[in-house]
Amino acid sequence: MELMGSTLTAAYARPKTSHFLPAISTMASSYRSNQHMQAMNSSANQPWRSQAYYRSAAVIPSLSSIQRENLGLDLTRAKTAFYPSNRSAMTARYMPDDWFRSNLSKYQESESSRNGAERLRRDTVRLMQDKEQLTRRTQEATSKNIGERLNDISFWRSELNHEIHNMVSEIMALTEVKRRLERALQETEGPLQVTQECLYHREKRMSIDLVHDNVEKDLIKEVETIKLCQEKMRRHLDRAVAQLASNRAAQHELERDISDKMTAQRIDDRCHHLGNASDGIGYYRGVERLDPSLSLPDSWSRFTDENILRSQSQRAASHRLRDEIDILLNATSNEMWNQFNAVNVAFTNRMSETADAKNSLQTHLAKTIQEIFQTEMLIESLKKALRDKESPLKVAHTRLDERTRRPNVELCRDNPHHRLVGEVMEIEDTIQKLRERLMEAEHTLQTLVKTRAALEHDLSIKANSLFLDQDKCMTMRKTFPSTPRLVGYT
Repeated sequence: MELMGSTLTAAYARPKTSHFLPAISTMASSYRSNQHMQAMNSSANQPWRSQAYYRSAAVIPSLSSIQRENLGLDLTRAKTAFYPSNRSAMTARYMPDDWFRSNLSKYQESESSRNGAERLRRDTVRLMQDKEQLTRRTQEATSKNIGERLNDISFWRSELNHEIHNMVSEIMALTEVKRRLERALQETEGPLQVTQECLYHREKRMSIDLVHDNVEKDLIKEVETIKLCQEKMRRHLDRAVAQLASNRAAQHELERDISDKMTAQRIDDRCHHLGNASDGIGYYRGVERLDPSLSLPDSWSRFTDENILRSQSQRAASHRLRDEIDILLNATSNEMWNQFNAVNVAFTNRMSETADAKNSLQTHLAKTIQEIFQTEMLIESLKKALRDKESPLKVAHTRLDERTRRPNVELCRDNPHHRLVGEVMEIEDTIQKLRERLMEAEHTLQTLVKTRAALEHDLSIKANSLFLDQDKCMTMRKTFPSTPRLVGYT
């Protein structure tokens, strides 16, 4: 017996109304019951019910076509049964050959139906096997894709973990450098206050010593240097604070990304281990038509890569900032120490000059005091000499006065008279010169006394200046912070 059809070319249409199998009730109409077939056969054997016969033949196309084509029945013969002249021919409607051909057609139809059913069964079995293999391969491919996705997530998680570890280390290093910078900035307040107090104390200098000397110039320069260093430190401190905020923002993005990847990995790992016999599986109608995706594989990997690149960029900027802060701390420490030493050298030179001037003043003051003493002794000598000239002058005046009482011609201008007149004039001239010299000596004494007062005042000024520079300023400047403290290590 020859089989009709081929399994390779068979095609079966899937219902378009739904993706699920149809209900049993929808397939019941495709099967014919035996009672229905018997009813159709009984109606076909009754020639007086030809209309029902042809209606039944229309319901069964194969039967109607065979009876009309193979048996050679036409409608005209059926119609003759209703004419009165042909009533006697109703009992002899078909011939034996018609009966055999009808049976043969039934056999052929049955064999064809059975062959079709067998072919359908084989095709269906093969289809189920093919679809089972296809479903299994698709599921394995999906599991493989999920596994590859898990590998990708694990790779990016490791990269994110490595970058987070590096970023945390960088944040700790920058925080330590920032702390050093804050300590160094705080340490500069002491030297600045000392320098300002030195300038304040030096304002207490008096008179001629209130000069704009090298010490004052260097002190002002030291104040400017410290303030400039503080300004640089504050700028770098602000940069460090901003860089720390950027680093923490990058770390937050990395941690949020790795948290999302951990969640996605946990979900994909559960999906990867799901099987046909797993618990918790079920139908979710319409889920295949939903697409809540926010990224593609390229944008997904690019997002994480950009986060890592952004973090690496921030780490590089942070590392450069740390190097700049280290260089700044060393530079500012050297600048402040150099200026501190320059001020100390200026103080030393100025104190040496002041001490030399004070010693010179003391020497001149001693000499001036000695000269005042000698001048006072000279004045006393002059006064005594003037007192000593009073008696000889009185004697000369008395002699001249007595000689004026000589009588008559005895009142002669003789040599004694001339000598007495010369003696009086000589003594008066001597007294005049001694008085002039006394006035000169007294004026010189006043000058010496003023000089002594000026020397003493200047000496007190020098002593005050030396006290301010040596005892006030230099004592405070002994507390200048060390280099490790200026760079923030202690």
